[in-house]
Amino acid sequence: MTQTKHNTKAAIPPFGLRDKAGYLFGDFGNDFTFILSSSFMLKFYTDVMGISGSVVGLLMMAARFLDAFTDVTMGQIVDRSKPTAYGKFRPWIRRMCGPVAISSFLIYQSAFASFPYAFKVFWMVVTYLLWGSIFYTSINIPYGSMASAISSDPKDRAELSTWRSAGATLAGLVIGVGTPIFAYETVNGNTVLSGPRMTILAGIFSLFAILCYLLCFSLVQERVEVPKNTQKLSLVHLFTNVFGNRALLGIIAAAICLLLAMLTMTGMSAYVFPNYYGSASAQSLSSFLTSAATLAICAPLAVRMSLRFGKKEFCAVMCFFASIVFFLCLLVHPKSPYGYILFFTAAYIGVGFFNTIIWAMITDVIDDAEVRNGIREDGTIYSVYSFARKLGQALSSGLVGVLLDVIGYSQSTAFEPQVVESLFSLSCIAPAIGFLLTALSLHFLYPLDKKQVESNTAILAERRNS
Repeated sequence: MTQTKHNTKAAIPPFGLRDKAGYLFGDFGNDFTFILSSSFMLKFYTDVMGISGSVVGLLMMAARFLDAFTDVTMGQIVDRSKPTAYGKFRPWIRRMCGPVAISSFLIYQSAFASFPYAFKVFWMVVTYLLWGSIFYTSINIPYGSMASAISSDPKDRAELSTWRSAGATLAGLVIGVGTPIFAYETVNGNTVLSGPRMTILAGIFSLFAILCYLLCFSLVQERVEVPKNTQKLSLVHLFTNVFGNRALLGIIAAAICLLLAMLTMTGMSAYVFPNYYGSASAQSLSSFLTSAATLAICAPLAVRMSLRFGKKEFCAVMCFFASIVFFLCLLVHPKSPYGYILFFTAAYIGVGFFNTIIWAMITDVIDDAEVRNGIREDGTIYSVYSFARKLGQALSSGLVGVLLDVIGYSQSTAFEPQVVESLFSLSCIAPAIGFLLTALSLHFLYPLDKKQVESNTAILAERRNS
């Protein structure tokens, strides 16, 4: 590595607060568009654009199959790219921040609400594919892979995971609190989503996303040299490595279950609070409390608890706890929105620990693959995992959309007693089952317990020193 092409190790300051803050801003930017999509896109297209919930959900789910190709392709591009003066992964953040933000804004164009049904479906599919399958992929894969290059120390990586999750929580706080306050209005005594206000908010969030991405690019440094992968691409080799990697398959199963539960939980809250409880302000309060709890409880304790008990062991227990909380909420059936918020927040704290640590677990999977195969494939492994996350996101949208149709939800039935009662039940049952499956996946499928992670770290340290 020469001084003329990129920084020498001596010229790069040691890992510290600047890197952690920069990595936080990366997911802050990511989730200005991701959380907006997972929390409000279905609501926008059912209530503003007048499209059937099952059509929106199934189209979003079908779009994710394209990601099986775009995510892995981007992972290969990243792995085979040459390091630059700014590192191997950072340049992609600056290149793609504009396209991902603009494409997200284009999804929420309420001016088309009066257009023909076929055009609105066409617009939704095209803009969603541009955002999720192409531009979001092209920035998220390098960003996630970059954690391995910032530091090789497991403790540093756990801290990066915590700060990344804090960035996502801050984005969730802004979107979850701000959107219900500004995007809803009262019409004929009912709390409804305003299309024009939603369009304006989507534009503001896109501008914030660009700012956060640029801060990430400016603050982080890559310290671990990740050379260009020069091996000839073999699809057989690629699929063998993926499907023969038990750690990767285990974390994928857990991630899909986690996202299916979490995004169904947040997606249903966009219907439960305004329709069942008649309070958009309660939805804002819920978002504020869950975000505050994540920052005040999960972020400070996650690294300490995972180092003490092991990431796998601790996260499995906390996901099981979240499942129990939602089963209790279904039995208690709180009539006040504040009682529901109490259960919602308690469950969110449980899964918040796993959500905080999961990015460090991905670097553990990458290390495990290098121990077994002798090849460093950060981009490829992260891209496969990223696809799994998108699949979980799409499945949640598809599930919520189909369930809304099953209970008879539409623009005309949105406030009928039988429909809103079914909304409440679904908001408890779906996440309770999802979090239980997450805990079981971690316990039975994911093999990297505390002892194995420590062993892999020692093996790789010895290899690099020699």
